[in-house]
Amino acid sequence: MRVVVIGASGHIGTYLVPRLVDAGHDVVAVSRGKREPYSPHGAWERVTSVSADRKAEEADGTFGRRIADLEADVVIDLICFQESSARDLAAALTGRVRQLLHCGTIWVHGPSARVPTTEDRPRRPIGEYGRQKAAIEAFLLDRAHRDGLPATIIHPGHITGPGWVPVNPAGNLDTGVYQALAEGAEVTLPNLGMETVQHVHADDVARLFMDAVNNPSAAVGESFHSVATTALTLRGYAEAVAGWFGREARLAYLPWEQWRETVSEQDARTTYDHIAHSPHCSMEKAERLLGHRPRYTPLEAISEAVDWLVRAGTITP
Repeated sequence: MRVVVIGASGHIGTYLVPRLVDAGHDVVAVSRGKREPYSPHGAWERVTSVSADRKAEEADGTFGRRIADLEADVVIDLICFQESSARDLAAALTGRVRQLLHCGTIWVHGPSARVPTTEDRPRRPIGEYGRQKAAIEAFLLDRAHRDGLPATIIHPGHITGPGWVPVNPAGNLDTGVYQALAEGAEVTLPNLGMETVQHVHADDVARLFMDAVNNPSAAVGESFHSVATTALTLRGYAEAVAGWFGREARLAYLPWEQWRETVSEQDARTTYDHIAHSPHCSMEKAERLLGHRPRYTPLEAISEAVDWLVRAGTITP
């Protein structure tokens, strides 16, 4: 098929585009053209690249028409963050594609209430990002069930892999936490370190998109989580990372209001977003409907990213 991938050079696209090419599809990669994929792959030489500034083209009403004019069988939208963007694209593609796949987020659920959280749980997003993604999901699924728009939504967790910094055991992106654990220095965690994070390797997300493309009869009109099959407590995560460097984790704990004063304002906001959600989502639906199981455990996925940080010199063992 002819497959258009919007936002093709990012985390997921780095793995998804080569998989699509290897499967024999004619792939059009749409991006701003400002960065290369995180990992090189020969398949990119067989991809048609289209440079587009989505924000600017949406403002003048040309983006949806430009994507429709590419005459794709399947469109995979990895960078849609506003309901208005989803509406514009859906209007342009109605009746013109076999499947429209949207990348959502497990943040549509808001804080975990009953775990593992399944896709049918009520949406209670607590931030603007989650609220917009939940609105996009509601719109696309309503169109799918009401008038046959062939939409599928994939909700990733904390995407990780070589090439970027994963969410760390303190729930933020400070690489100094990994360095401290590598050195055997003390690391202070918020509360008792029992809140959870749930990573997923970017290639597992790409594999789930592939499984949805390969099984449209089961995927259209549905949402699916894309996470590792288990979640990690902050404490357990920290202990595992220290062990990778031959150390025993030296951990201390502070109540949230005290802990937040020990880090930057940005790190405190990021940590709060993660521990307030404390995600633990189920992968049962993707296995039942699409035969999909993640290949990576959370620690396996994170270890590849940490290995890359070591090779890059960001972490010094």
